[in-house]
Amino acid sequence: MSAEIIIQLQKLFKFYQVGNEIIKALRNIHLHIYKNEYVAIMGPSGSGKSTMMNILGCLDTPTYGQYFLNGKDVSKMNENELAEVRNKEVGFVFQTFNLMPRYSALENVALPLVYAGVSRVERMQRAKEVLEKVGLADRITHKPNELSGGQRQRVAIARAMVNKPSIILADEPTGNLDSKTSVEIMRLFGQIHQMGNTVIIVTHEEEIAGYAHRIIRLKDGRIMEDVKNQSPRYVMINET
Repeated sequence: MSAEIIIQLQKLFKFYQVGNEIIKALRNIHLHIYKNEYVAIMGPSGSGKSTMMNILGCLDTPTYGQYFLNGKDVSKMNENELAEVRNKEVGFVFQTFNLMPRYSALENVALPLVYAGVSRVERMQRAKEVLEKVGLADRITHKPNELSGGQRQRVAIARAMVNKPSIILADEPTGNLDSKTSVEIMRLFGQIHQMGNTVIIVTHEEEIAGYAHRIIRLKDGRIMEDVKNQSPRYVMINET
């Protein structure tokens, strides 16, 4: 049985106009990402990786070409349609956590379910379950300012997982963390992948990309390399 394609990019271009200049952010991108893959997208500043992340996350649309997410052509969707796809299909994890400061961890995690029309009782139950999965069962009533950086990122990861999305898309997820906490967060992504999730990490750090099983390198808006990581940095599930 062949692997299921989650993401398919075909002849994809993204141009921006800045003044009189046309910026060619992505050029002729062809890409397949399969269900339960663990992928790192790498590149220096200006390589196109942030543009790639925005398109994969349905935050932006291509200038030319097509993007299929779970078989749906999202490349021509309007803003309302994209918002619906984002909420159902994509779980975002950002470098800066993006938590609501006045909400508890539980309320932050439950927030995407409000937009999905889930009842309050079910929202709170599902949010509690994913917080337990990321090791924060004893922090559900805490607000972001009562949590460490690593704990805040765990809340953000739980929020990304709560809607059971097709992909977890993480943008520099360890950028604001120290090295020890970074390892803990990458261990958590490994656990999430082993639970059957498709994980895509956008990073400029070789060490972080080394946890992924496939590494895609961008330069000047083009895919320069797309290789299987022969020796990913495995982290044992029960490692402490």
